[in-house]
Amino acid sequence: MTDKTSSPTPATDFIRNIIREDLASGKHQRIVTRFPPEPNGHLHIGHAKSIQLNFGIANEFDGNCFMRFDDTNPLKEDEEYVEGILQDVHWMGYEWGEYLSYASDYFEELYEFAEELIKKGKAYVESLNAEEIRELRGTLTEPGKNSPFRDRSIEENLKLFREMRAGKFSDGAHVLRAKIDMAAANINLRDPVLYRIRKVPHQRTADQWCIYPLYDFTHGLSDAMEGVTHSLCTLEFEDHRPLYDWILAEVSAPCLPRQIEFSPLNLRYTVLSKRRLIQLVEEGHVNGWDDPRMLTLSGIRRRGYPASAVRLFCERIGISKSENNIDMSVLEDCAREELDKIAPRAMAVLRPLKVVITNYPEDKTEEFEPARHPKNPAMGSRKVPFSREIYIDHDDFREDPPPNYFRLAPGKEVRLRFAYVIRCDEVIYDTEGKVNELRCTYDQATRSGAKAEGRKVKGIIHWVSTKHCVPVEVRLYDRLFAKPLPGSDDPEGNFLKDLNLNSVETINSCQVEPGLEEAQPAEVFQFERVGYFCVDSKESRPDTLVFNRTVTLRDTWAKLEQEQTRQS
Repeated sequence: MTDKTSSPTPATDFIRNIIREDLASGKHQRIVTRFPPEPNGHLHIGHAKSIQLNFGIANEFDGNCFMRFDDTNPLKEDEEYVEGILQDVHWMGYEWGEYLSYASDYFEELYEFAEELIKKGKAYVESLNAEEIRELRGTLTEPGKNSPFRDRSIEENLKLFREMRAGKFSDGAHVLRAKIDMAAANINLRDPVLYRIRKVPHQRTADQWCIYPLYDFTHGLSDAMEGVTHSLCTLEFEDHRPLYDWILAEVSAPCLPRQIEFSPLNLRYTVLSKRRLIQLVEEGHVNGWDDPRMLTLSGIRRRGYPASAVRLFCERIGISKSENNIDMSVLEDCAREELDKIAPRAMAVLRPLKVVITNYPEDKTEEFEPARHPKNPAMGSRKVPFSREIYIDHDDFREDPPPNYFRLAPGKEVRLRFAYVIRCDEVIYDTEGKVNELRCTYDQATRSGAKAEGRKVKGIIHWVSTKHCVPVEVRLYDRLFAKPLPGSDDPEGNFLKDLNLNSVETINSCQVEPGLEEAQPAEVFQFERVGYFCVDSKESRPDTLVFNRTVTLRDTWAKLEQEQTRQS
């Protein structure tokens, strides 16, 4: 890991306890883990939990973690996903060094293991089609039935399997099945399919192979060939563990890894099913895998989340076997906590309202030098020019303010951050009767830092000088879904009905303080009183910077959720 942020005390969970016991007993001298994604999509926040667990354990116990791609289905896999996954893992702060591998590296060895099963009478070539196999498989309450091809001789099975490899048969003509128990209570042990014919080029092996092993066959054997000691999977693979162990026991595996399951990440206000993520992308509900509203790691990164926030989130939710449903606010709070440490401050006016300070000299400009970060003096200061005409945010002015309103209103005073106290004397309207401009006066004795006797102004607002400010485009991103459990209220589970129609708002007329025009892609800032923002790494242009809102300064959803709970 290139950027460690480990806790002062060692992490403790049931998996680490098992590992500590295995090391203490001498069962293992060195720990080996693996992170084995299939390159058929980009990684999401749920994968971050597995990345941190597998690579983190290898780091903690001075072991190794294989970055292994499960590339056994060329119909769905692509080199684009391979590159994206490597970038995501690297961004998370982990390195694999020489331990980069692919299931396709082991195709020849896997084939030999399959022949070994056939020679032992533990596998056979099936000639039923997929539907017929499904019909004979049985149900959770009824046992399956033996295939009419289950008792083929070893010689016939070897001949057919070798002909499958040679490309003699078309897709679907045969598969290779394990011979276990069609009456097993665990359906995964009812003669599962191990190999299938796929006459399509593979992204790494081209046309070298036309039969490909399935994940259940590949997973454990790849673990064994890499010397994996602890194969860490989510709970969905718990029912597959007996098959994992069966395969390793029936062949001459070089070692016997232990599969251990932990609960997957369930996060409210999003979907983490790869099938659903693909649907969002392919149907155009989002603008690609890296859309900042997506909880993919590329989307999170583009939105401005630092990797440290994702690691902190994974650390806080922990590892257990219990099902969980984590609130989105936990992730957002981690972002706020990490961004507060690193984000320099700046002033930005999202919806500009012009203010003319009538008693300020027309040709005068002065500079204030606030800190770039109030908690980190090492960041230094920045120069913010002030002049007769400024912009404030429309939201900081009310013609008819409610009680306890401390921002600007007719006849009321407010402090301009780092500058002076001003009073609103006159409101100018446009032809449609909307507020177009404010005429104010300032008190020279209230310059920031000076002691103005008897002046108590509660309201402080931000601003930018109209002569010096920089126009930018701002995108206010919010949660992609309006309901905590998308699709849960729909009889058909249609999660798309719960899309948040206000998940992004684009504002083209924003103005920011000078100096930000030199901001680089992915650079983050706290726009004071507004939120955390980053320069969009994909769509910013030389003539117009695009800032993405990473997260608000406070949890704006908490009050909404309380109201929804009260109404229900």
